[in-house]
Amino acid sequence: MFINLLRFRFRDGVPEEKKARALEAISRTAKSEAVSFSVVGRDLGNPADGFTHASCVGIADLSALKRYFDDPLHRAGDLLFLPLVGRLWRMALTDDADPALGEKIQAMHAEKMAGDPEWAALLAAIPDLQLKG
Repeated sequence: MFINLLRFRFRDGVPEEKKARALEAISRTAKSEAVSFSVVGRDLGNPADGFTHASCVGIADLSALKRYFDDPLHRAGDLLFLPLVGRLWRMALTDDADPALGEKIQAMHAEKMAGDPEWAALLAAIPDLQLKG
């Protein structure tokens, strides 16, 4: 099982209706067939950390992760969501014992970025981006 946790806040000045549409898009993505479970909502961490929202998805294995990455619903959601994000923190974790798993996931992510320069540029344009794991 892979867990992908995002904590984020929207850029200053993003209207509430755009935030709501972006959260709906993330929720749709989190319900894709490749996702085993998900939670999208408020971040309950320390407000001083600067995050207002969070998303967590559980994905069963590498095959499901590939389907999740390649799902057109995922890309469409990110195209709505990423331009509005002012701060994004990501952490990934797993219970899989494969010592090469992190490298396999990094390679899959690099392939996605290389194959979709528009998506990669949107991710790179987030002012405060922290990716872990």
